[in-house]
Amino acid sequence: MNVQRLNAIREVLASTAVASQDELRRKLRRRGIDVTQATLSRDIHELQLMKGPRGYSLPDGMKAMPAAEAAEIDDQPPSLAEMIDSLGLRARQAINQVVVNTVMGGAQPIAAALDRSGWPEIIGTIAGDDTVLVICPDQRLAGEVQTRLRKMLEA
Repeated sequence: MNVQRLNAIREVLASTAVASQDELRRKLRRRGIDVTQATLSRDIHELQLMKGPRGYSLPDGMKAMPAAEAAEIDDQPPSLAEMIDSLGLRARQAINQVVVNTVMGGAQPIAAALDRSGWPEIIGTIAGDDTVLVICPDQRLAGEVQTRLRKMLEA
């Protein structure tokens, strides 16, 4: 299991930015790997991960993509799926609205990502600290938005 977990950590870090141990733990859990904070700390030490302004990264010898490709990706804001994966907790429908619960401080980035997404079902968003209110034209479209967000949360 240790080798499988370490490989999963490498894959996660090669494909997406990870700002904290808790975020990494959630991403691993979504891959079916439950890990304690203590075990994750040991894994981070064993993999010699570095933490910088953008979060954890693999040591130079383990780069997963060419620097030019990584720089191109860094210029783009994170996708909605990445934001939901990193910060989202759950989505619930309330008539023609969807309430998205996030980690503390996660609502603003998710609301911005929803606004950038261009989903025609969304009229607008309002973000607090850990909650995003997504406003849709009607109940049916709110149900579609909730379904799409829940699929992202489960991925």
